[in-house]
Amino acid sequence: MIKIETRNNNKSLKIKQNSYKIILFLTITLILIGFSTASIYAQPAIPIPRIGLNVEEANNPQEVATSIQILFLLTILSLAPAILMMMTSFTRIIIVLSFLRNAIATQQTPPTQVLVGLALFLTFFTMAPIASDINQNAIQPYLQEEITQGEAVSIAMEPIREFMIRQTREKDLALFLEMATIEEAVEINEIPNTVLIPAFIISELKTAFQLGFVLFIPFIVIDMVVASTLMSMGMMMLPPAMISLPFKLLLFIMVDGWNILVRSLLTSFR
Repeated sequence: MIKIETRNNNKSLKIKQNSYKIILFLTITLILIGFSTASIYAQPAIPIPRIGLNVEEANNPQEVATSIQILFLLTILSLAPAILMMMTSFTRIIIVLSFLRNAIATQQTPPTQVLVGLALFLTFFTMAPIASDINQNAIQPYLQEEITQGEAVSIAMEPIREFMIRQTREKDLALFLEMATIEEAVEINEIPNTVLIPAFIISELKTAFQLGFVLFIPFIVIDMVVASTLMSMGMMMLPPAMISLPFKLLLFIMVDGWNILVRSLLTSFR
């Protein structure tokens, strides 16, 4: 009995010693893993960039002037679409081209991107003399530091104002002068831009609608002829637009419509 008990005690001691060894081994393993992961996170292989916007002290006044110029340039770029559409020939051209597509009833042909691209290039063509004048008398002297920024802006506005005044109706100018409570007689060069620009815009809209009306007349005649012919033949269920579309396209091609339309648009700005 004594021998059996001593054997059991020895076995229990061995089991306890083995369990202690296993616990010690696991503890050391976990500690090593923790140190290794800490070192990995402390020194990443690929550094993570830090992005921030800081306002720091300038070393000289030239750095401040450069920053203001960049801010002014970004502001001009954000306003460029409105300037292009409202103060150039773009408004009239794109409206007339849209009227033409509606008159032919081709729905999305030509696509809107094509019409906008054509209107842009026609705008560049009509405004090219004004752009060259601005570049020669305002931009280049400003870049060569011969004039100040304010003088460059005022010089650049002169040819644009001349173009807008030439295309603006006196009735529209009188309307905005009255709304602005400018009752005194002012010369053309003294009209403020806040009056001239909206007057120019509504004048362009009226001119574009007049050209669109002239465009619609031949195509409406074709629609009426086709519709009356179909009714006389008893084909009332057949859509007249389906039959008149080929005749509209044929008429537009035979008279070289694109050439006539572009010529009319370009000569309307002279």
